[in-house]
Amino acid sequence: MFPMVVFAETTDPLATINNLSTFVFAAIKAIGVIILGWGVVQIGLSLQSHDASQRSNGFLTFFGGLVIAFAKEILDLIL
Repeated sequence: MFPMVVFAETTDPLATINNLSTFVFAAIKAIGVIILGWGVVQIGLSLQSHDASQRSNGFLTFFGGLVIAFAKEILDLIL
């Protein structure tokens, strides 16, 4: 029985944090696009049924999804 020597690559902890941040913002963008699509569906259904409250909810969902989908870009503009 001989011990196996394993060489681990040392990575920069800041690079790991940046990779995690990129992953989290990609997941948030995907959720935002899904909400954006659902808002479009709600707007379409409200136009078909002539329901004003459903239309306002559809537009709120649409613009909320838009803000969530582009959250990273908005934060980059602010900072």
